[in-house]
Amino acid sequence: MNTATLAIAPSRPWRSPAGMLGLLAALLMLLALLSLSIGALGIPLQAIIRIGFGDIPANDPEMQLWRDILFDVRLPRVLFGALAGAVLALSGAMAQALFRNPLAEPGLIGISAGGALGAVAAIVLGSGSLLVLGPAAFAGSLAATACAYHLGRRYPGMAGLLLAGVAINAICGSLIGLFTYLADDQQLRSLTFWGMGSLAGASWPQLSLLAPWLLLLSLLALRYWRALNALLLGEREACHLGFPIKALRRTLILLMALLIGPLVAATGGIGFVGLVVPHLMRLLLGADHRLLLPAAMLGGACGLVAADWLARIAVVPAELPIGIVTSLIGGPFFLYLLLKGRAA
Repeated sequence: MNTATLAIAPSRPWRSPAGMLGLLAALLMLLALLSLSIGALGIPLQAIIRIGFGDIPANDPEMQLWRDILFDVRLPRVLFGALAGAVLALSGAMAQALFRNPLAEPGLIGISAGGALGAVAAIVLGSGSLLVLGPAAFAGSLAATACAYHLGRRYPGMAGLLLAGVAINAICGSLIGLFTYLADDQQLRSLTFWGMGSLAGASWPQLSLLAPWLLLLSLLALRYWRALNALLLGEREACHLGFPIKALRRTLILLMALLIGPLVAATGGIGFVGLVVPHLMRLLLGADHRLLLPAAMLGGACGLVAADWLARIAVVPAELPIGIVTSLIGGPFFLYLLLKGRAA
């Protein structure tokens, strides 16, 4: 049985897709509450509820401290983690449909590597501030994606794009190595922690800049569920169904680049969310993207919020890079799927 057939016919589809979506939403709320409550400083759930309703006595310094931690540190971090996880999983589901391969992810065509190159160049050559690093990573993602697309379209189908992506990833990796060699000690430290991924920089200003952009593009991506379903049948079949394949391919690739580029700048390297989560949701719900895309977003949000929570509490009072946590969890889980024959 080929890859496309496996993608369309999951072994154990969930009997109630609406129930699955509700369960994922409830799990996300539970994980968010746990992340808000448990950390280096524990905050009781009753206190969180009181603070949420504004019930903060003026003569209670402990409640005021909890309020500051909740609203200034933990809440923007939880919201940004949920948003980043949702976008990574959504992009992964789109890539897997585009390439008709459940092992695909946006990094295959150089989106992540281009963003990483832009960010590393900003850290080594510039100030490394978010105002410089963000646009640099965004530009790097777009440039790498454009190069891969224009080189790959010389060949029919997606094979040329994949080969171009391999070359772009190799070139970006070499240039990142060159910049790392040229970096001083402080820059090397910044590069190391940025490359392992973190949500520690999450803040309300960052959310106000990224959330409208990412949410708008995510809503736009959700509208392409019919086209993604058609692509699973093959490009020729999708063309017979009335979808303009070249324009559709270009649009989906651009959407992935516009979604992943800003995240690479803000979070650094976070692996496996865009690969494992949509693959798991496909096993549970099937490959109907009308349900798969929102389920992947909810699953990605749950996964990254949980990973960030574990990163914060694993080595208190220090903090693990979130990329290490996602790799430690996602890698063995994906190996389990391979051993069970479900990632073919």
